[in-house]
Formats: sequence, structure tokens, C-alpha cells
Amino acid sequence: MIHPPDQPTALHAGGDNSIAFLIGVTADEWTLLILRHALQGVDSFDQWLELLPISPPVLSGRLRRMAELGIVAVSGDTYPLTRRGAALWPMIVTLAGWEKVWGDDHVEPLPRLRHLRCGADFTPLMACGACGEVAAARDVVGEFGPSGSWPRSAPSAATRRPAGGSANLGPSFFPQSRALIGNRWAAAMLSAAYLGATRFSQFHRQVGAPATVIADRLRVFREVGVLHAEGDQDRADRATFRLTDKGRAFFPVVMSGVEWSQRWYVAPEGPALEFQHRDHRFWMLLLCAECEKPLAGRDIEVG
Repeated sequence: MIHPPDQPTALHAGGDNSIAFLIGVTADEWTLLILRHALQGVDSFDQWLELLPISPPVLSGRLRRMAELGIVAVSGDTYPLTRRGAALWPMIVTLAGWEKVWGDDHVEPLPRLRHLRCGADFTPLMACGACGEVAAARDVVGEFGPSGSWPRSAPSAATRRPAGGSANLGPSFFPQSRALIGNRWAAAMLSAAYLGATRFSQFHRQVGAPATVIADRLRVFREVGVLHAEGDQDRADRATFRLTDKGRAFFPVVMSGVEWSQRWYVAPEGPALEFQHRDHRFWMLLLCAECEKPLAGRDIEVG
């Protein structure tokens, strides 16, 4: 299925929902790194080959899949971002902002975010678009909507990324974020944590990954510092796992991806996830932490 780049894709009733597309598209290290450079103006095959430690077949596969999904257009050897692709800027900006505040051991400098309206280097600040109030993850409650369920949110063969490993990705990607959303199981487990999963059995039942994968992701999340364990810390099946401040601070990254996917991949039953802030529906507004004005993609320089 070819997805039109400038209008939302109508999904099939009862099939993969928007979250499945989000995980299938963005829970991939290469795709996010290609996007990072695309938002800086890179659009040619040779430029990406120069910038990334990626093989031509893997790059070709990713770009072909991104074109099928309407994220890039194809014009000879160039792949410019479409409206759908450019709309992913909040996810890349919140990733960079989170790494700047919470990441460590960066082998290479992180991208510099500059707000052209005020001229300052900035980190993004999450606010409620309905009421304008700055909001933390604790202030927002999410639940499945009409098209939401764990089976429908798991990427099928139609929504998964193409084959091609990332073991030699190198140090230029956001290193901490790789552990959280670098593959579909990690992204699904992080989503489960935000929706209230705290026990091994809950992660296992909801995400549907093998038990060994669940145990490994819980270990990695603890090492990164986004979850902490209470109870028997030597037995994952007996411990309770809760989000840390660092884990909750990643919520704007997830929220930006959810809003993008629900804008561009629309299920006939309604949204997959719904969010509430106080007594009203929540939608995310990103502010510049320096001037506290709303951010827009055209006003951000990524360098």
C-alpha cells in the first residue's frame, strides 16, 4: 500500500492502528537517524552515505519504506521530506532535548537546537495545547481509545521496518534514546509503562514479546535509569517497576510520536489513544524553554 504524502492514510477497520504504524516506522535507529539529517536539509542518497555508517542496501531499504509510507518523496537520487515527514520534527526535537538534559557519555556533540524567533539555544517544554499550562507526564492520563488495544498496536508484517541491522550504527545517534525506542519491543514496553504496567506479567501479557525479551528490556531500562525496581530486585518476575523522573521526562518524545501517527494514520473507529489533562482533552504544545513561545518547525534550526 502506497500512502499519500500530503493527506492522512485511512486505515482498515479492525486492523493495525496508528500506534502500530508509529512503532513500525519510528522504532528503528536508522530511520530516526535518516530523519534527523533530513530535517537538517539532507535529501540525497550520497549525502546520507557520507554522513552515516550505513550500507547502500540498508539505506536503500529504509528510504524505499519511507517513500511507501509517504514520509519522503522520490525524485531521481533525492528523497525530500513530504509534509507528513516534515511533521515528525517534534519527535526529533524532543529526542534531542531529552538527551541534552538526561543523557551522558555522548561521544559526539548532540545537535544544537536554536529557536530563530528568540535567537536562543533551547530545550523544548511540554504544555497542554487546550489550556496553555505547562504539563508534566504526571499531569496527563492516557488510555486506549476506540481503535486501541495491544493486539492492534503491535506492528504486523505490513507495518514493520525492512530488514537490516544497526549493530554498527556508530556514536552519532542519540545513545540513550536508542535503548528506549531503538526497536519495536523497547518502544512497546515503554508505552506499556506509561499506560500503567508495573509488573513483569503485565508487560509480558500486554506487549506479547517473549519472556526473555521482556526481562532483557527491563534490565536495560533499569541500567539507563528510566525504571527503578521495588521488591525482589534479583527476580524480575517478583519486582515492581516504576518510572523514574528520567523516564517520565521522556514522555514528550512518545507523545509527539503518538500525535503524529494519529494525525497521519486514521482508523475509522477513532483514535488508538486518548489523553486527559485535568478535566479536558490533552494535546501537546511545545514551547521554547527560553522565551516560552510556541515552537514551529520553520522556526527551529537543528545544527
